[in-house]
Amino acid sequence: MSKYFISLVFLVFVGGCAAVSNQVTNFMGGEDNAKPPTPLKNITQSVDIKKLWDENTGSGTDEQYLKLVPVYSQGKLFVADNDGDVSAIDAKTGKTIWERDTDSPITGGPGTGESLVLVGTGKAEVIALSIDTGEILWKSKVTSEVLAAPKQSGKIIIVRTIDGKIFGLNADDGKRIWVYDRVVPTLTLRGTSAPVIVDDLVIAGFDEGRLTAIELQTGKLVWETRIALGSGRSELDRMVDIDSEPVVSDGIIYVATFQGRIAAVLQDTGRILWTREISSYAGICADSRAVYVTDDDSNIWALDKNSGVSIWKQEDLAQRALTAPENFGNMIAVGDLEGYVHWLDKSNGEIVARKQVSDEKIIAAPLSVDNILYTYTSDGMLGAYTSDQLDESMISDEKPAEESDIQDESTDNTAGQEEIAEPAEPEDEQASQTENTETKEQEEEKGFWGKLFSNMIHDSEDD
Repeated sequence: MSKYFISLVFLVFVGGCAAVSNQVTNFMGGEDNAKPPTPLKNITQSVDIKKLWDENTGSGTDEQYLKLVPVYSQGKLFVADNDGDVSAIDAKTGKTIWERDTDSPITGGPGTGESLVLVGTGKAEVIALSIDTGEILWKSKVTSEVLAAPKQSGKIIIVRTIDGKIFGLNADDGKRIWVYDRVVPTLTLRGTSAPVIVDDLVIAGFDEGRLTAIELQTGKLVWETRIALGSGRSELDRMVDIDSEPVVSDGIIYVATFQGRIAAVLQDTGRILWTREISSYAGICADSRAVYVTDDDSNIWALDKNSGVSIWKQEDLAQRALTAPENFGNMIAVGDLEGYVHWLDKSNGEIVARKQVSDEKIIAAPLSVDNILYTYTSDGMLGAYTSDQLDESMISDEKPAEESDIQDESTDNTAGQEEIAEPAEPEDEQASQTENTETKEQEEEKGFWGKLFSNMIHDSEDD
């Protein structure tokens, strides 16, 4: 009886927040949207895409919305599935080199380092495997589920957990070195932004639209900047999570928020250079000319890298639950909910090629290495594709048009804009920098609705 009551209450409440609920539903896999996926239009296939190989590597995400993105290292692709299997695949041939059952439900990863393959689990574990043999070298317990790929730099492993913590672990044995902690809002999207390691900094996006830089060796806060502020009457309306991985290029961090903004931020200081009012949870990529964004409605944008001004916007794939874009020569590639991969011309956003690689949805963004595009579908199918028509010369420092030829609802903000907030100065006494000290921030009191939606959208550790 109570189960049906909770479901009914959820539908009644979300019915009053249709615009946001469409985006949340889309985030959870793109099924049962209020707005149906845009039917595919016939295109002129001006670029020939060739399949090199495909291989079934396991169960994939097992119908869960898990971004288990393949990773490339040392001539091999490493893939993981929710059943606990990790595989090393020869990137040239698609043949399996080794396979290992970890006996744990993998929810984050894989990530790689100099000698390790790393995965996170739904049982609050980090597992390290030998990159050469797949032998399990150690397991380390953390505080909650790991949904983002662990990263390695030297002797330190960086792990993000869904309860707002970032761990620094010893790469030799998995023992804890430090932990950075932030309070998690009552309501968040189910997902976490994977940290990025740049030089001696860990760049990480958090819920409530905050971007932070942390010292790699100590876990000490260097700076913090708020990218977006939540607005609206409900907690659902006020969600401005950073769930996609930041992109760092030439000392500038590009980051996207859900129901918030795209922003360019100085790596050294956290100062905001420009922002655009575009909401994204899928993710972004960048080249020397532009930043490419998949927004909440599955429109794809190209923004000038220096100013955020629109270069083009592609709307023909709206509501198709597109992945983050990936650079592929003079094109970008995205996957969709029906197993199609679409290739777009970087100069104008025109769809120049399309191929259905599976009957199942694609959640993981494509991966491009050495003129080969690798795709990984939710049913575990890994494929490799290339084209003889790649033109690397298109990726140049050519100055884009100064004004957009499209009409959109976003407002351009240039470097002279007023920032949302000044980067916070690090505080020696900040509670989040040590393992045994409670954070000084206070959570907002949870009412009935907050607890209900928190349980339904953001699984707790107890669940």
